[in-house]
Amino acid sequence: MNIEAHNCINPEDLITNIKANIKKHGLQVIMIDSTDYLPSFAYSIGLWQKYNHPEIICFGLSNSLHHTIINEVAEIIKSGESIEVGKNYFDRIFDNSNAEFLTVDPNNLEDYFGTAINFYATNDFPALQLVWTDRNDKFPWEENFEDDFLYKQPLLDRNTAFKFLEPKNLTSFTTKQWLNDQKPILQVTHDDEGDWLFLTGDQAQEDIIIVALEQLVLRDNTLNEVFDLEYGEEAEREYIGSKWKRKKIEYNDED
Repeated sequence: MNIEAHNCINPEDLITNIKANIKKHGLQVIMIDSTDYLPSFAYSIGLWQKYNHPEIICFGLSNSLHHTIINEVAEIIKSGESIEVGKNYFDRIFDNSNAEFLTVDPNNLEDYFGTAINFYATNDFPALQLVWTDRNDKFPWEENFEDDFLYKQPLLDRNTAFKFLEPKNLTSFTTKQWLNDQKPILQVTHDDEGDWLFLTGDQAQEDIIIVALEQLVLRDNTLNEVFDLEYGEEAEREYIGSKWKRKKIEYNDED
């Protein structure tokens, strides 16, 4: 039940540690810190292997709380009880508060379960998302859920056609070549201020136009592959379907 981060240990050593922890404790908890853009999250590895039960993931809490609640859920599973999707777990996960579990859509696994996929050598395993309520005990799908928490726990049972964390009608920048000539997007920039730029690579300054983010994704769903670009990052590719190459934005002195 040690806490590990994706980038703080050699991959082979990490797999060795995971095997040892699953043998000793029944699971490994993988912790991913939050960034300025993306929420923190944690997930289990081993529940599927040892108990034939879906793995568990949770978003938007502190590392210590993630670690505690995933292990508490694991104790429920170890006792022989299967977690039920849609059931209200009032006061069993969080004190005097509600919690529910959602089925993680398989199309969302690769975005969040990287170490589990490496461990199992497949992405063909089930997972459940633990969802918590806001300070008024409302779930994210309920009316008047607090805006402060809206993007802290993306719901992984849905939104596979639009993975960006922002609203679908977010103002985004693209080119006349994309709009009028059906040119493909070959460069995506997520700047330091949070703006998204989807460029064709052959544009001039006067070619930049504004569209809703959803319109770009509806035409080309492979743009979902870069939904998790950090502030100050950009990605480039040679053609639709080729691999994105990510890097930090290099600003000129005049910018």
